[in-house]
Amino acid sequence: MKVSKNLKIAVAAVAALAFSAQAAFAGGVSIQAGGSSFDANLLNTCKVAWQTSTGNTFTYNSSDSGTGQKNEDAGIFDANFTDSGYVPAKASVINIPLVMAPIAVIYNLPGSKPLYLSEKTLSDIFAGVVTKWNDPEIAADNNQSIPEVVYAKNADGSTKKDKTGAPVVLRTTTTKRYYTLPNQTIHLVVRSDASGTTKNFVTLFTKTNADVWTKAADKTFANVFPGVINGAGNIGRIQAYSGSTGVAAGLNATPYSIGYAETSYATGKLRTAFLGNANGDFAGPTAANTSAFVAGATLSSTGLYQFNYATKAPGAYILGIVSYAIVDTAASGANAAAMTDFLKYVASPACANSVSSYAAESGPVAAYVAGLLAKLPTK
Repeated sequence: MKVSKNLKIAVAAVAALAFSAQAAFAGGVSIQAGGSSFDANLLNTCKVAWQTSTGNTFTYNSSDSGTGQKNEDAGIFDANFTDSGYVPAKASVINIPLVMAPIAVIYNLPGSKPLYLSEKTLSDIFAGVVTKWNDPEIAADNNQSIPEVVYAKNADGSTKKDKTGAPVVLRTTTTKRYYTLPNQTIHLVVRSDASGTTKNFVTLFTKTNADVWTKAADKTFANVFPGVINGAGNIGRIQAYSGSTGVAAGLNATPYSIGYAETSYATGKLRTAFLGNANGDFAGPTAANTSAFVAGATLSSTGLYQFNYATKAPGAYILGIVSYAIVDTAASGANAAAMTDFLKYVASPACANSVSSYAAESGPVAAYVAGLLAKLPTK
């Protein structure tokens, strides 16, 4: 299948095209990358096996996507990572869509009941339109018969996929939910830095609720927030932290709060919400639900994803994103070759599926990624 601006892409949780790290170098090469905190847990998990296999070392300097992009333009580190593709300063730098994962809507509420939010309600919460947990909008989402999609499984327990890479629906269940939410102020926990996670998060709102979110999507939440972020009623209610780790710490420290980060940051007392989609069901932030959403995207001529937030794919999680490695094809030497090897490993199912909410590319997109990786230096 040809990759083009209007190409429909399919992404699967278990990749059919395998990349394998090769112990191709004498041990002792030390490489570094930086940028997206969204990728930090995955990269730091995967590096262990790669280092053991190759004898080389990999260090990740977690910050944010904006810093990753600036680093790459300035030639800092052997590669960088970003959750929002960009136009690099150097023509030799390429965006490689390595893995996909969901942005989780993470909340800190007492009890154990799951939280369900329609796209409109989620937008209104982060726009400051809804500021109480017992608001009628939230109550309506959580006191109704709520459909959820169940996917078919393979014999090994993995999610079954059709030929396009989309999960195969086994059945749809409907459960009556009752949830009396507290009469408490909603505290928003957002990113303070230039974050690709933020840009993907707010792009959903600017595309689907443009009458409220009238500013252009931006990597900094304060720049796109519809109201006055330091206005009356928002001081102290909206808290901003640097990096996904900072957001997670802020959420854990703030009862009745809600924020956003990669799913693995939902630790301690934190839980993740189910989000409504255009199909009428609610989906959690899983690799399978993300693949259902990403399968409806298009891939631009520059290799950047264009998401369809109105997709009616059953079980689609509407905050699925793709994360990119940004790397200079003109680099050379042992470090550049070692980074190429590491990126091939990150793109493989052995790495990309090792953290539960992440998944490797497959099908035509995996072949496209392999073609991009083939442009990188190997010696």
